[in-house]
Amino acid sequence: MFWVLKIACTTLGETGGDHLAQTLHFGYLASFFIFMALFLVTVTVQLRAEKFHPALYWTVIIATSTAGTTLSDFMDRTLGLGYFNGSLILVTCLGMTFLVWSRTNETFSVEKIKTLRGETLYWTAILFSNTLGTAFGDWLSDSSGLHFWGSALLIASVMIVILLAHYLTEFSTTFLFWAAFVLTRPLGATVGDLFWKPHAKGGLGLGSANVSLALLAIIASLTAYSIWKNRREESRREPVAA
Repeated sequence: MFWVLKIACTTLGETGGDHLAQTLHFGYLASFFIFMALFLVTVTVQLRAEKFHPALYWTVIIATSTAGTTLSDFMDRTLGLGYFNGSLILVTCLGMTFLVWSRTNETFSVEKIKTLRGETLYWTAILFSNTLGTAFGDWLSDSSGLHFWGSALLIASVMIVILLAHYLTEFSTTFLFWAAFVLTRPLGATVGDLFWKPHAKGGLGLGSANVSLALLAIIASLTAYSIWKNRREESRREPVAA
């Protein structure tokens, strides 16, 4: 369910960001500032939270995806850097984040992150990875000749290889987690564009608003189930009065 939610959130980041920037004509820069403000507010609440709140966590993920989409498009299109150069810049930023992370002696294992510094690095890496995912996904779809279907199938195939490596090899599970985590963003970018882009551009023409609303419904339903499940498990752990 975690990975289904992650892919749904990153896909919503693409369609939601494009809806505000392109369909509603806010522009990439203005849309980025709006979504970045949402990210800063939600991540501040997340960093101050004393326990895991599914609704809050996935809201921050969505905020990183929408902010990342609009920032990447602004860099690649408005500033004219292009998808390849934009991807190089962002993969460098992501690599530098992991390098700094490694020098702090904070764990890369997500479930063991307990400190404010560790969680700050975690969300910084997510923000850069979700920004990179848009640029790389657009490069695959528009510049490599694979288009939306081919790009989505290629990324999904790599993720299947990672899944097999997790179960069939002794490769580092932390590395495999982050590899899959980063790849969900370009997968979401290509799938999102496939669903909402018009037929003339190779998409299914469902519209950015329709796809975004459908994804919101899926995310809300799965998050509600996750909250219900967590509460049921907590009630089972509570001691029974004599």
